[in-house]
This record gives sequence, C-alpha cells and structure tokens, in this order.
Amino acid sequence: MSTFEIEGGHQIQGEFHCQGAKNEALQILCAVLLTEEDVRITNIPEIRDVNKLIDLLRELSVKVTRNGDGDFTFKADEVDIDYLESPRFRESGSGLRGSIMIVGPMLGRFGKGYIPKPGGDKIGRRRLDTHFIGFQNLGADFNYDADTNFYRAEAKRLSGAKMLLEEASVTGTANILMAAVLAKGRTEIFNAACEPYIQQLCKILNSMGAKISGVGSNLLIIEGVERLNGCSHRVLPDMIEIGSMIGLAAMTQSELTIKNVSYDDLGVIPNVFKKLGIKLERRGDDIYVPAQEEYVIETFIDGSILTISDAPWPGFTPDLLSIVLVIATQAKGSVLIHQKMFESRLFFVDKLIDMGAQIILCDPHRATVIGLNRKTALRGIEMTSPDIRAGVSLLIAAMSAEGTSSIHNIEQIDRGYFKIDERLNALGASIKRLDTN
Repeated sequence: MSTFEIEGGHQIQGEFHCQGAKNEALQILCAVLLTEEDVRITNIPEIRDVNKLIDLLRELSVKVTRNGDGDFTFKADEVDIDYLESPRFRESGSGLRGSIMIVGPMLGRFGKGYIPKPGGDKIGRRRLDTHFIGFQNLGADFNYDADTNFYRAEAKRLSGAKMLLEEASVTGTANILMAAVLAKGRTEIFNAACEPYIQQLCKILNSMGAKISGVGSNLLIIEGVERLNGCSHRVLPDMIEIGSMIGLAAMTQSELTIKNVSYDDLGVIPNVFKKLGIKLERRGDDIYVPAQEEYVIETFIDGSILTISDAPWPGFTPDLLSIVLVIATQAKGSVLIHQKMFESRLFFVDKLIDMGAQIILCDPHRATVIGLNRKTALRGIEMTSPDIRAGVSLLIAAMSAEGTSSIHNIEQIDRGYFKIDERLNALGASIKRLDTN
C-alpha cells in the first residue's frame, strides 16, 4: 500500500494535459473482441483499471501491440474461449468491474459470455440485472451460480428484439449494444444511456461495419450484421479529470489552462462549476481557469439554496459530485449535494469535517455544505482513500489545506488518474509518493 504526503498551500500554474477517458476506454477495449481484424486505439489512459483489462484481453489470447504511449493495436483472431472456464479467469475477471463488458461481445461473436462477480469501487450496490435481462431479450439463456458467484449467458445465435431498459445504465447499454450488433435482425433499445462515451462506442462499432442509428439519443436502433472489420479510434479526453482540475484550480486559487478538453462533449459540466461561482473561459478547445480569491455559490431564482444532483446524461455525472462537494467547502454560500445513484459515495465527508469543513450529512444520499469563504482554511490530516473519486477529492482538499496531509490507499486514485502526483508536481504542487509496505 502506498501513501501520498501532501504539503498544502501551494498554487499550481501552467497547462494541464488530460488523459484519455477511463470509462470510454473500458468499453472500447471490450469491443475489440467483436472482430478478428486489427483495431488500433489511441489516447488510451495507461491507468490501473485499464491496464488490468488489457492484461485480461492478453489472457484471452488477444494479440496486443503497444505502438507508443496510449497507442495500442489489438487483434482478436485466436480468442481462447476455454479461458472463460479457468480458475485464473475467476481471479482476474473479479478484480475489475469493467470486465463485465466482455460478456456482450463474447456472447455476440462466440455464443457464450461468462464473468465472475466483478469488483470495483465500494460505493454501494450496482446491479447487473440490466445487462443480463438485455441478453435474455436477445435470446440468450442466463444462469447465475451463487456458490461460485459466476454469471453465464449462452446462445447459439442472438436475435434482434425491442427492449425497454429498466435503467439507463451506461455499462448495461454498452454491453447489450455490443451483443446486438452481431445479432440476427433489428434491435431497438429504449431508455438507452446516451453519454458521449456510449456515442464513442457507437462510432467505433459503425466504423467497424455495424449499423447503429439514433446515436446520441435514448433510442438506439441496431441492424445486425454478419461480421465486423478492423478500424482505428481515438479515445476522448476524460471529462472527470477535466472537472477535477477545474475544482483544483478553484480550491488552490490557481491559474490553469486545461488543454484539448473536447468542450462540446462536456455537456452541463462547465455550467455546474459556474453555478458554484468559478470563472472559466473557453479558449478554442481549452478551458482557462483564472486565479480567484473567492467564488460565490448561486441560489435559485427564488433565493432558495442551490441543489446540485446527479442524473443520467445529459444530466450532471455522479463522478463529479464529490469534487463539487469539496469545492463548496471554501466557497461563499451554501449548497445541497444530492447523490441519487450511489448510497455510499458521500461517506468520505467525515474526513473533510475533520479538516475543518462545515458539512451536514443529511442521509447517505444528501449533504449540505456551508462554505467557509476562505475565512478558515482546511487543515492537514491523515486519511484513507475509499474510492477513485473520493480519493481525488481528498487530494484536492489536502492541496488547499494548511499543513501536511497523508492519504493512504492511493492505489484507488491510481485506478483512475495516470501519475497524478507527477503531473501536478510539474505545475507546482508538493506531493510525495511513499511506499508504506
């Protein structure tokens, strides 16, 4: 286990170059299983979760060639289907939640998709029902072995179907979509997720020869094809890292330019930060954040306290709510944070309270933050990262605090952010990585 030791109070300055989007990369990497031809993907973030999935593809006998930083070519022409039955797969597949998305392409191309109960963040219950009900709608047989925690879906040939998803699950939509592109006939997916990363998945599948329409809407229509071809694809910049850097600049009173953000794919994210009083300016495809002595949280037009909540796209992503919460601790004004989707994601606020923040945890889903307006600085403490997003939120808090903080279990942060300590230190931060084993 490793630890970050952070000396707070340092401003950062310069240009920050964002990594590729983790959530898109996990979907796109699974899509390479749909064809026996070369698929080249660039701007892949070489972070822990993504590297685990690439290793899993190698274990499935997918040929992986690293062409350069974040640039890989995949060839799935000799997939080892028997590996799905191996003890090794039970171990490696359970260590990454993103591994669930190999089931759809394996089922669509080979007629069987197995996965052990996947891991990931401890942020509350995340059901897999949407995935497997979707496969059943396409004609697959489903079995769950409670003794081994193994999920299985099998079909001689999938057939297109109309379906209404119970929830607009991003990974569920991706999984069903990858199964449906090789199914016989027409599939209509209502209440589909429409995040930019799903749009990117549709883009790569169509460039491989799939026939998907309705991209960007909550109704996806897929005309099944017999086979898919190879292609090239570039992963979008990570909107969560972009939002994290906006928050970091505000908390540390820093001037920062975030480069090549694919602004048009950020949706409501910039406007939500503006509601917190953060000034930001679009410059071409960059975001410029000036240094601010204070930022004032807006109220609703009737004067009532602002509420920021998560929602399926085009609503505000739940992955940035913890960042918003931290930013609000030093704002002028108050805000209610409503985390609707995951009941454990707000439990890290006890660490912020220990640092001096004024936060009322109303229940597992809601927290009220009373901004300190920099009248009282947060203070450095010792803490542990519970998950990826809370970990980075605590890192931002520590960088703005007086004194030195320690964050343990930073492997959680490494799962989502590539060498974040080195990249921030290059801009003026003071973060030390300590091996505590």
